[in-house]
Amino acid sequence: MARPVVAIVGRPNVGKSTLFNKLTGKRLAIVDNTPGVTRDRIFGDCEWRGRHLLLVDTGGIEPASQDVILSQMRRQAQIAIDSANVIIFVVDLRDGVVATDREVAAMLQKSGKPILLCVNKCDSVGDLPAEYYEFYNLGLGDPIPVSSVHGHGTGDLLDEVFERLPQEFTGVGEDEDDFIKVAVIGKPNVGKSSLVNKIIGEERMIVSDIAGTTRDATDSFVENDFGRFMFIDTAGLRRKSRVDDQVEKYSTLRTELAVERATVCVIMIDGVEGFTEQDSKVAGLALEQGKGCIIAVNKWDACEKDGRTMDAYRKKLMNDFSFMSYAPIIFISAKTGQRLDRLFELIKFVDTQNAMRVKTGQLNEILAAATLRVQPPTDKGKRLKIFYMTQASTRPPTFVCFVNSAELFHYSYQRYLENQIREVFGLEGTPVRFVVRERNEKSKH
Repeated sequence: MARPVVAIVGRPNVGKSTLFNKLTGKRLAIVDNTPGVTRDRIFGDCEWRGRHLLLVDTGGIEPASQDVILSQMRRQAQIAIDSANVIIFVVDLRDGVVATDREVAAMLQKSGKPILLCVNKCDSVGDLPAEYYEFYNLGLGDPIPVSSVHGHGTGDLLDEVFERLPQEFTGVGEDEDDFIKVAVIGKPNVGKSSLVNKIIGEERMIVSDIAGTTRDATDSFVENDFGRFMFIDTAGLRRKSRVDDQVEKYSTLRTELAVERATVCVIMIDGVEGFTEQDSKVAGLALEQGKGCIIAVNKWDACEKDGRTMDAYRKKLMNDFSFMSYAPIIFISAKTGQRLDRLFELIKFVDTQNAMRVKTGQLNEILAAATLRVQPPTDKGKRLKIFYMTQASTRPPTFVCFVNSAELFHYSYQRYLENQIREVFGLEGTPVRFVVRERNEKSKH
């Protein structure tokens, strides 16, 4: 399911991170009374009344500050604002309206995004204090009283967030869930933008290009014979030791958000340069988030080759990407459009695999045959018993195994079972995850 993006912004120390933690139900953001603790953006899933959204916590905004750290925080908050569908602007009841609040309000109004004014630290239940009404002076409509510590008013806040979303969701009058969301990722200069531009230029049934209205300036909606796709072009990812320029730092944050939003990642590598360590780091980002993955070797038209070059290159890449052996490899040229039709087919196929659901009965048939073929491991005379297996979720396919001893369920045997499942159901292009649940043998039905 596509998730709208909601940014939580405001000046330092008004309780943004406390609100973020309350809405996500997790302690994802560090909370401290010292202004400026949250510097980078933090992402978290928020569920309300069966609907989900992606919350983005940001560092405090000091519009007029010349401090290097604060100016960097202002910059990363601006990226969150540009990427958001709705903005929650948090202010502090106890401080009242301060000059910085007015400056932040003016900055947010220029974004053209729906803004919800959230008055935090309304901790007492009952009539609102007189200080609350002062916030009408910001000109942002009815302020929403909230206590991020106690949770008062958070339901009303989320109701308002979802109320603002329908018209702002895609910016093209289309439901984003109808599109396969594809993040094109890789290190700099591998041809990511060239690939997206080629796709857009060649397709004759483009739905729309979003020019910064909803998510980011580089989302492109495409419809063709293969299906409906949303391509998310991203900035190149360099090694962190090289990310000293702040523009690149926030480009990295943009890429992480793009991967979070996508269901399929096209990991582009430079065919002329070959595999580098940074390529594996980029791929690891997609792996960690459980995305469907395709490895696209670009600039294949510029590579010197004979009849055996592709096979040799493929074998080397399979070794280089051994941690992602399930990912299909395709050789393309963004410049000439070579194999772009095949790329569309692969994207559609991998998206289907990432969303595959296997029936419990079929899973346990595979489990029974696999354990018969290769006995589960033992330790000190105790043998692993796997009572049964069921699929808990998709994207990626996640299987829960109920066992007598989690310690005995070694990674190597999990890998063996994964291979057996893949042999039957394919699951090409998607990672597979196992969740191990230990239970007493006597409780087995």
